[in-house]
Amino acid sequence: MTTMLSNNEYGTKNLRLLFPGMKEAFLKNLDFSYTSGEKILVLGPSGAGKSTLLEVLAGLIPTIIDVPAKWDDLRVPDNTAYFFQDPDAQFNMPYTDEEIAFVFENQQIPSAEMPERIAHYMALANVTTDTHTAINKLSGGMKQRLQLASLLALKSDFYYLDEPTAMLDPEATQYFWEQMKQLTQQQTVIVVEHKITEIIDYVSRIVIMSEDGSIIADGPTAEILTTHTDYLHDAGIWHPESWTLAPKFERIPIASPENLLTASQFKVKRKKQTVVSLDNLTVQTGDWLCISGENGSGKSTLLEGLRGLLKTSGKLTFPNGSQETTGFVFQNPDYQFVCDTVKEDLAFGLQFEKLTEEAKEERILAYLDYFSLTARQAIHPLSLSMGQKRRLSVASSVITEPQLLLLDEPTFGQDARNTFRLIESLEHWRKKGMAILMITHEPEIIERYATGVINVKDGIATVKGGV
Repeated sequence: MTTMLSNNEYGTKNLRLLFPGMKEAFLKNLDFSYTSGEKILVLGPSGAGKSTLLEVLAGLIPTIIDVPAKWDDLRVPDNTAYFFQDPDAQFNMPYTDEEIAFVFENQQIPSAEMPERIAHYMALANVTTDTHTAINKLSGGMKQRLQLASLLALKSDFYYLDEPTAMLDPEATQYFWEQMKQLTQQQTVIVVEHKITEIIDYVSRIVIMSEDGSIIADGPTAEILTTHTDYLHDAGIWHPESWTLAPKFERIPIASPENLLTASQFKVKRKKQTVVSLDNLTVQTGDWLCISGENGSGKSTLLEGLRGLLKTSGKLTFPNGSQETTGFVFQNPDYQFVCDTVKEDLAFGLQFEKLTEEAKEERILAYLDYFSLTARQAIHPLSLSMGQKRRLSVASSVITEPQLLLLDEPTFGQDARNTFRLIESLEHWRKKGMAILMITHEPEIIERYATGVINVKDGIATVKGGV
C-alpha cells in the first residue's frame, strides 16, 4: 500500500505518466514530496523527465498541459509561479511592460501605480531594454530576464524554475541567482538546472533522476555531491568537476585553408535601423569561431544576418559555397522543425541531396543513433525535451554535411555527456574542413576549443585572434 502525503507535505505519490507518442509509461511509481521553505535542485541527464516532473509538482500537468497521468496522491500548493524552459511559452502579452502589467492586473493593482512598479521589477531583473519593447525582438537571454521580472512581481510562495539561466551570459547568471537568494529566503524553490555552480550554496537538497525517469538519489546537497560524483560523471550529468573531464584535442591546422565567407563593412538591420555592424571578417575551412557578448548585444542578429535571414548592407561573399547551403541552428529549436516526427525532420534536409533512398535511410538511422534520438524517432519534435530538441536541431542542420555551420547556443539545455559529444563532433567536422561560427556563453568552450573569437558589444562586432 502506498504511503500518502502527510499534512505538511506537497508533491506526489506513485505517479505514473505517459509521454505523447510512447506506448509505455515513462515516469513510473514515482514519489516526490517536499515542505514549505525548501530549496531543491533536480539533476538528471537530458530526457530523464525533469521538466515533466516539475510541471506535475506545479499543477500544470494535467490541468493545463494535457498529458495522461495517474497518482495515488497529489498535492499542489496555492500561489505558485512557474518559470518555463522555453521563454516564449511564458508570455501572454506582446510588449515587455504589458507582460508585467498583466501580473498587476490579476492582483488588482491600480493602473496609476503600475508604471513605477513595472520600472522597479524590470530594474530588479536587469531588463535593460526600453520599457515598451516588443518581446519577439528580445534576445533569448533578455527574455529570461523578463521572465524573472514577471515571476518576482507575482510575489509567490512557491517557485518552480526550469533551466532559468540557460540563455544568460555568465554575469547575468550570477546576478539572477543573487536576486533569487536575496528575495526567496522564506519561499519554496524547486529548480531544474544544468548550470549548477552558482546555486550549490543556495539549495539544501539535491534529487537525481536517472535516464529511465526514476529517482536514484535524494538528500542533502553536500552528501549527494560527495557520494554520487562517479554516477553524475558516468550518467553525463553536470557537476562542479565536469569540465575537468571535457574532451582534449591536439590542434592540427588545416592544410591550404580556403575562404568560405568574407564580410566587409557588414551591417544587419531591423526596420531600416542598424542593429549590429562588423568591419571585416574572413572565415576559412577549419575555423571554429565563437561569438561572445552580453545578452542583447546583437549576437543572434549577427548570425541571422550572415545566414540571410535579416536585411543587411555591405559586402558578404561565399567563395566556395552559398548562403543557402550554409547550415544554421536557431537559438530556439522550435523554429527549426518542419515535420511531424523526428525521423521525418531529419529526412527533410536530404530530399534535395543526390543520394539513393537506401543511402538516405542509412544516414538518417546513423544520425538518430549518434544523437541519441532513435527511441524518439516516431514522436513529434515538439514533444521532445529541450535537450533532445537541441540535438535534433543540430542533427537536422549537419545531416547535409555543409561546409559552413552557424550555431546559436547549441549547448544550452544539454547535459554534460551530450555537450561533450557535440564538441567532439564539431572538432571532427572541423578537421575535415568544416568552418564553425558558434554563439556561446560558456567560457570553457571558448578557452578550450575556439580558433578565434568575435566579441559583440553594444552592436559592434570585433574579431579577436585565435587561441
